[in-house]
Amino acid sequence: INIKYSRQHFYRCRTVRRYCYLQLPIIIKCSKIIGIMKYMKPLSLFRELQKTNALERGRFLGLDVGDKYVGLAVSDSDNKIATPLSVLLRKKSNIDLMAGDFLSLISEFSLTSFIVGCPFDRQRPSADAAQIKVFVDDLCKTGKLKGVKYTFWNECYTSKNVELLLEPLELHPVELKTMLDKFAAVGILQGYLDYVNRSKLHSDVD
Repeated sequence: INIKYSRQHFYRCRTVRRYCYLQLPIIIKCSKIIGIMKYMKPLSLFRELQKTNALERGRFLGLDVGDKYVGLAVSDSDNKIATPLSVLLRKKSNIDLMAGDFLSLISEFSLTSFIVGCPFDRQRPSADAAQIKVFVDDLCKTGKLKGVKYTFWNECYTSKNVELLLEPLELHPVELKTMLDKFAAVGILQGYLDYVNRSKLHSDVD
């Protein structure tokens, strides 16, 4: 799927209140063409899950997508707390294997949706955001994740904040990178869970 940013597109973007939804025409293109994974807006994704029977509600998987690794975090059964899970090696050549790993995790943890971290920059298009969307498109193309819903969540400064927290531990570089990716995924997922649960609380009060 070709991802490009036009001047007209970004002019329209500036009129949108929340930047989380600025890339919608590009994001939705994947699910419309391939018909495998389904993109949903952050709140819509959570509200749809809330409509299901409490015993059948699945959990969320948070993804911190990097050039070489994908950090993972999983929510608890109440979808309120995120915990670190694991790190997957990312290569263009192993996308089918990664899709298989995701299928195993979906079965093991009763996952229904992915929360994918994506940096949103109001001023200019982000190369990181583009490559993250390419990663999701590649997962779609494997045809193995049919029915999985996903959304994007702003990850700006998440990795940097985690790096500052881990710096005093003086970990080995390899261990530091693994911890960084996993806890960056925790930051992404926890930020999403806090937001949607606050929204639910305010809705219940109203």
